Amino acid sequence: MPPRGIWEAREAQSVTWMERVAEPPASSPPAAATAAALQPSRAQQLMGAMAPKLAQLTDEVLYADVWARPGLSPRDRSLITVSALIAMNRPDQLRSHLTLGRTNGLTQDEIAETLTHLAFYAGWPNAVTATGVARDVYIGKP
Repeated sequence: MPPRGIWEAREAQSVTWMERVAEPPASSPPAAATAAALQPSRAQQLMGAMAPKLAQLTDEVLYADVWARPGLSPRDRSLITVSALIAMNRPDQLRSHLTLGRTNGLTQDEIAETLTHLAFYAGWPNAVTATGVARDVYIGKP
């Protein structure tokens, strides 16, 4: 029986394509991924019972679309978000975004410089409040 496959000439050489490789069967995601997908997101935990659509938009638009856009790095998005939260004096949200920013590569020195700079634009009290939150995230509670 002749070999099964396709023969093709390429660069004056005979290329032999042997048996077709079958598509692998659709496999289920790894157990850890499945378990993670079944866990409610942080937005679902915080808002899902009270405002399910807000939680859904947070997951699907804010985090899955806006934060995933390629125009800015996660580090830069974190710096922008942290700066806005400092300017608006939102310490509760600032804590989680500083933690994320730290994961995304924002250093303690960069946050210190951001706080100092924003004190002149966003107000001294906002910067002082944010400094306490940043201290907790980067250094730990005294």
